Amino acid sequence: MNRKDHWDKVYASKAAEDLTWFQAEPVVSLDLIHQTGISVQDGILDVGAGASLLPLHLLKEGFEDVSVLEVSQNALKVAKHQLGQRAGSVSWLEADLIGFEPSRRWVLWHDRAVFHFLTRPEDRDEYCRALRAALTPDGHVIIATFALGGPSKCSGLDCERYSPESLAAVLGAGFQFEGSIEEAHETPKGGTQNFVYSWFQRVSS
Repeated sequence: MNRKDHWDKVYASKAAEDLTWFQAEPVVSLDLIHQTGISVQDGILDVGAGASLLPLHLLKEGFEDVSVLEVSQNALKVAKHQLGQRAGSVSWLEADLIGFEPSRRWVLWHDRAVFHFLTRPEDRDEYCRALRAALTPDGHVIIATFALGGPSKCSGLDCERYSPESLAAVLGAGFQFEGSIEEAHETPKGGTQNFVYSWFQRVSS
């Protein structure tokens, strides 16, 4: 499967607010970001952000160093349009997370619903490699995945489901678990998707 082609088609076929994962306000993500205690000057990387409104909310709260990593050009077009004049305040990175070679490091890595699409062990290994390359030595990681009772498929793709413990096992040594929040996300059509958000801090291994 070509990830770019798949997600370009998804974002060309539906409006952002009609996609099952759409959130007008990313409450849980913002809550966990606040709990990390990072400053508004610290860099945040939102990976696989799609057309998420999280960057807009971060900018409104005064965060000054927000970056978005996304494989779909169509998703980035939608995201930039949603931000309007604020789009110039975000660093936009069009790239596949698998194989991503960061040119800098960020204090916080945020991922809502990328990791659970990685069903191959080698892709999960690549994700962890990119994470370690992109994160500062004491940085924070927030990853939201489908919970153990969540969907096994999304957007026509198979998904893995996780608990905080099983996610920690994949990330491996060097990441200390700090907390988690479960969310019953209501889709635009009234369905429910069970997510779990897990927060880790990088530590010396």
